[in-house]
Amino acid sequence: MPGHTDNEIVIAAPVDLVWEITNDLENWPQLFSEYASVEVLNREGDSTTFRLTMHPDENGQIWSWVSERTTDRPSLAVKARRVEPGPFEFMDIRWEYAEAPGGTRMRWIQDFAMKPTAPVDDNGMTNHINRNSRVQMQLIREKVEKQAADL
Repeated sequence: MPGHTDNEIVIAAPVDLVWEITNDLENWPQLFSEYASVEVLNREGDSTTFRLTMHPDENGQIWSWVSERTTDRPSLAVKARRVEPGPFEFMDIRWEYAEAPGGTRMRWIQDFAMKPTAPVDDNGMTNHINRNSRVQMQLIREKVEKQAADL
C-alpha cells in the first residue's frame, strides 16, 4: 500500500514572506538542515527541474536526486515530483499555504511508494518522512520568524 504523509505548521509571518523564503530553491541548503546543495537544471515558467543532494547519512551515504517543482502562486500551492525516483517507485509532493490565525499555515502532503529493492518499505518511509518533516518544519518556522522579526 503506497505511503502518504500530511504535516503542517503555523509560522508567525505573512504568507508572502513564507512563500518567498520557502520557494527560494537556491537557498534551501540554508533553510533545511538535510540538504547540502541544490543545482537548478532548468527553468520554464513556474516549473523548475533541479538536483538535490543531501548531507551524508549516519552510514556515510550521500543521497541525490532530480525533482521537478511547479509553483502556483495564485492558489498558494506547489506540486513536485521526483524525476529520478531512486528507491521510490514514485514520489509526489504538494505544498499548500494559507493565511491562518497567528500567521501562515504551511502544509506538506507526500504520496509515494517504495521499490521492492529499497532499504525501507512504505510504512518505514512514512514514519521517517513524518519524523523528518516535523524537524524541518520547525527549523523553517524558526528561520522565517526570525527574518519576519528583522523586517
